[in-house]
Amino acid sequence: MSDVIEAEDFGRFGAPLFDGPEARALRRVGVIDVGSNSVRLVVFDGAARSPAYFFNEKILCGLGAGLAETGRLNPKGRDRAMVALKRFAILARGMEVNSLTCVATAAVREAEDGPAFEAEVKAATGLKLWVIDGTEEARLSGQGVLLGWPEAEGLMCDIGGSSMELAEVSGGAVGATVSGKLGPLKLQGVKGKGARKEEIDRGVRAMAETLGRDRYDRLFLVGGSWRAIARVDMERRGYPLHVLHEYTMTPRDVRATLDFIADADLVALGKQTSTSQARMSLVPIAAEVLARVIRTFHPKEIAISSYGIREGLLYEQMPDVLRARDPLIESCRASEAASARLPGFGRVLYRFVEPLFAREKDRRKRLIRACCLLHDVSWRAHPDYRAEICFDNATRANLGGLTHSERVYLGLALLHRYRNKREGTPFDALAPLLCDADTRQAEVLGKAMRFGAMFSAQDHSLMGQLKLYPKKAELELALPQGDGEALFGEVAEARFKSLAGSLGCEPKVRVVKG
Repeated sequence: MSDVIEAEDFGRFGAPLFDGPEARALRRVGVIDVGSNSVRLVVFDGAARSPAYFFNEKILCGLGAGLAETGRLNPKGRDRAMVALKRFAILARGMEVNSLTCVATAAVREAEDGPAFEAEVKAATGLKLWVIDGTEEARLSGQGVLLGWPEAEGLMCDIGGSSMELAEVSGGAVGATVSGKLGPLKLQGVKGKGARKEEIDRGVRAMAETLGRDRYDRLFLVGGSWRAIARVDMERRGYPLHVLHEYTMTPRDVRATLDFIADADLVALGKQTSTSQARMSLVPIAAEVLARVIRTFHPKEIAISSYGIREGLLYEQMPDVLRARDPLIESCRASEAASARLPGFGRVLYRFVEPLFAREKDRRKRLIRACCLLHDVSWRAHPDYRAEICFDNATRANLGGLTHSERVYLGLALLHRYRNKREGTPFDALAPLLCDADTRQAEVLGKAMRFGAMFSAQDHSLMGQLKLYPKKAELELALPQGDGEALFGEVAEARFKSLAGSLGCEPKVRVVKG
């Protein structure tokens, strides 16, 4: 079957690139990010366009704590950072990282002892720190957003310990950028709430003037302090899907959450949201900055991006042909190749079920395509739990290019791939995130995949063709005579009837003579 598939046209998604030379060159890419608040090692692997986190470890060192007052790196933070960097250098060698980039941001570039720290790191670990300026930091963080959102339009806002960066993202590229000294560690050095408010107002206003505009429909938030605020928003709202990437809030939501934080017991709130106390201590100041950013740029929607400077460095190494790919589809193709019983059948299955969704727009068809690619990757799970495992994997997977409602749609379709009924499953808790029409369509898709999988023989020409007649309320299956008829056994017939029932149609079978 694989030879036939490779020769066929791949349509709008193009031939898979996850295992091509461009992608293989980006396997085991490591990034060490020496920030003002944390030091982190990330090693990417898997499908380069939507990479898996092979390794991810962070130490909250606080290098920039007290920098505003002393002009120097925090001594304790410096010691902790050195310990972390020695460990990370050894780990990177042990994991045979192909490419390792070490970046340092605001604290190291602003501290008077920054150059001495660079030299000490080089002598002790062999690592060369790339100290980047604020505009480069903004550009890389903007590229990180594009890794997950190729179609992103709006303003990226990345807050670190000592600085905050803004970057316009539009048309698959990063536009104007600006950096300001508005990180919470930096602002801790400003004494008095009134003086701090003036500093924040002045700083954000200056950044807006540099960009030359003060209105963006969408704000993409990058950085640990923003993610901590989003966790609090989820807790306050009782939001059921605890996935931060592409979590969206309205300005009203954010204002309510910032008020909630101002009145909260931060120790208790940190425990409720699984946020470290070191991070939680910075949240009130970060909240003041966010309030001013929203008042200045008037976004209609605020979205959390888990992808930032580290992912931007990976994006930097991608050729244009890889950047242009859909991160969701490339990741699903890689999963199918690694885990499905019949790699390549997902694309055949998509062509089989596509007549049921012929009127859908491209955005929905890509989601249907993703479902088909993933339809069989959890086959090793115990049959009693396979449907639930598929649902949990899909809704919580590290996938880019998916809204939260699309995650639930994907999960529900895969649940129905293995199970007719959804009552009493993990979907119950997430049902409010999906509208009734999408819930019904996900059931149809799941049952279509469940039926189509009955024909997953080597000769996929035996699958026949589906045709939907909405006005007549009929679902027709045209089966090839002979072996096609033989494959249409009792179980296949029952699944076909179930699929037709989910569409509100009568099932019809037509045998096509060869």
